[in-house]
Amino acid sequence: MMRVFVSIRPSPDALDHLASALDEVRSRTGLSLRWGDAAQWHLTLAFRPDLPDGAVDEALASLAEVAARHEPMDLQLSGAGTFSSRTLWIGVGGEVDRLGALMSEQLLGEEDRERRRAHLTVARVSARAPRARRRRSRWDPQPDPTQVMLADAVHALSVYRGPMWRTDEIELVTSRLGQGRSGGPLHEVLGAVPLGG
Repeated sequence: MMRVFVSIRPSPDALDHLASALDEVRSRTGLSLRWGDAAQWHLTLAFRPDLPDGAVDEALASLAEVAARHEPMDLQLSGAGTFSSRTLWIGVGGEVDRLGALMSEQLLGEEDRERRRAHLTVARVSARAPRARRRRSRWDPQPDPTQVMLADAVHALSVYRGPMWRTDEIELVTSRLGQGRSGGPLHEVLGAVPLGG
């Protein structure tokens, strides 16, 4: 079985712009966040943890049929948020209605979870992040330092707007946990299909 996802890769200009915008946020978080490898940044559209090894060609053919029904679109990286108080992501702006229509399709057959929204994961809380000290009572106002740091990062990035780029294809990518730089996942593109046929 393979862990796979469908993604859109932002343009090199969009990724460079985001990397520059993250410099200040990175300097404030220290070792509290484990930053993803910018070379592997992508917008996740759908995820499936259990695609059979021999089903890649079939998955790409199915994905090509779906992609052919959707025209290329203009997108930009925009805003930020967190998932599960552990993951920092950058959102998407531009032709989001068209992106939403694409994401509403069954992109990977039996997907693992309900799609929330397209996003680009930039960091996760590190094992080295400071832990909240134990509260003496339920009225103890001591905040969790990691949650404060994440909230500050989201606030700083909430006004972020990157350059627009034209998206004309989607990719099927495999993700191998623990095989990337610094122990993160390693992503390998299995194939790309054009939007609009």
